[in-house]
Amino acid sequence: MSKVVVVGGGQAAASLVARLRSKGFDGAITLIGDEPVPPYQRPPLSKAYLLGEMEEERLYLRPATYYPENGIDLHLNETVTGIDRDAKTVMAGGKAIAYDHLALCTGSIPRRLPAAIGGDLAGVFCVRTLADVDAMCPACVSGKKVLVVGGGYIGLEAAAVCAKLGLTVTLVEAADRILQRVAAPETSAWFRDLHTSHGVDLREGTGLVRLLGEDHVTGAELADGTTLDVDMVIVGVGITPAQALAETAGLEILNGIAVNAQGQTSDPAIWAAGDCASFPHGDGRIRLESVGNAIDMGELVADNIMGTTRDYTAKPWFWSDQYDVKLQIAGLNTGYDNIVTRQDGESLSHWYYQGDTLLAVDAMNDSKSYMVGKRLIEAGKSPSKADIANPETNMKALLKA
Repeated sequence: MSKVVVVGGGQAAASLVARLRSKGFDGAITLIGDEPVPPYQRPPLSKAYLLGEMEEERLYLRPATYYPENGIDLHLNETVTGIDRDAKTVMAGGKAIAYDHLALCTGSIPRRLPAAIGGDLAGVFCVRTLADVDAMCPACVSGKKVLVVGGGYIGLEAAAVCAKLGLTVTLVEAADRILQRVAAPETSAWFRDLHTSHGVDLREGTGLVRLLGEDHVTGAELADGTTLDVDMVIVGVGITPAQALAETAGLEILNGIAVNAQGQTSDPAIWAAGDCASFPHGDGRIRLESVGNAIDMGELVADNIMGTTRDYTAKPWFWSDQYDVKLQIAGLNTGYDNIVTRQDGESLSHWYYQGDTLLAVDAMNDSKSYMVGKRLIEAGKSPSKADIANPETNMKALLKA
C-alpha cells in the first residue's frame, strides 16, 4: 500500500490530503503539523479573529473529525526534525515514519526584529500563527498605544484592526511609501488616505532604530530622531520560505524549495507546495504567498502523486480586508509601466499595463472589476486603456471581445 506523508498545517497541506481522498487514493496518508490544532486558515488571524468576530473552530479548514473519518493519520504538535532520503523516512515525535511520497507544505516564517534592537522584549508580536494572535489579544485594549512596524498588507491589516479596537496606532514604514514592494503609488496613496482617515499616525520613509524597555517594550526610537511611548509592537516586515528541513536534506533551494512544473523537488519522491515552494514561471521562477496558490499547488501535487502528469499554471489572486474595504488583486504587476484608473461611483480599480498588455488589477470594493480583470488576464486578453478608464464601458462585454 502506497504511503504519503505530508508535512505542514496550513492550506496547502489540507488541500493536498483532501484532494487525495476525494480522488480515490486508498493508500496511507499521514499529516504532520507542528501546532496543537488541525490545519487552519491564516488570513482571518489578523482580521476577524483578532477582532473577536471569529471563533477558533471556524478557522479550521476541516473539522477535527474529518481526518480520522477519512483515514488520515493526523499528528499534531510534532516537528519533523529530519528526512532520510535513502531510507525514505522522516523523523517526527521521536520515531521514523516511512513514505513512498513526501510532500513538504511547510509554509513560511515571519521575519522578526533582531534581539539587538529589542525584538525579544515582551509585548512585541508577529502575526503568523494562532498562538501569536492568542498572545496578542489580551494586549489589544482600547486606549493602549501600539506601534506597527511595516507597511505591507499584514501591517496595514493589523493597524486597521487595532484602530477599530480603539488603540492609538502609529505605523512606520522604512520605504518611501506603504505597499511599495507590491502596489502602484496610486494604490498606496488610496490606502494611506484610508488609514489616516481612521486616525492612524502613518509615517513613511521612517525606519525603526530600536525598541526601548527593560523586560517589556515601553517605547521606540525612530530613524527621524523621534521617540514614541508604546505599550505593544506588532511586526509585519515580511516572511521567508520555511526551507530549512528541505535544505538540510540536500534538496535544491532557489528562493524556497525548488520544484519542477509538476511540483517535484530535486528528489522525485519528494514534492512541495504553497508558500515554501518556487516553481517555473515564464522564463524564470516564482514563489507566491497566497491562499489561491496554496490550494492550487496542493491539489496539483495530489493529482501528480496519483499518476497525473499535470503542469502547474499559476492564476495569481490575492485579497486584503481593511476597515470596511475589500481589496482584491488579480494577476502579477511585475514590469508594469503605466496605470489606468477606473472610477465608477464608490468603486475604484487600478489596472496595471506593460505597454498595451494587461498584467494585473487592484480593485477596492469593486468585485465586478476584479472578476472581469481576473478572467481577462487568465484568457490573455488586454482591453484598450480607454475602454477601462471609461465608466460607461460594459465590463462584461470586454470578455467577449
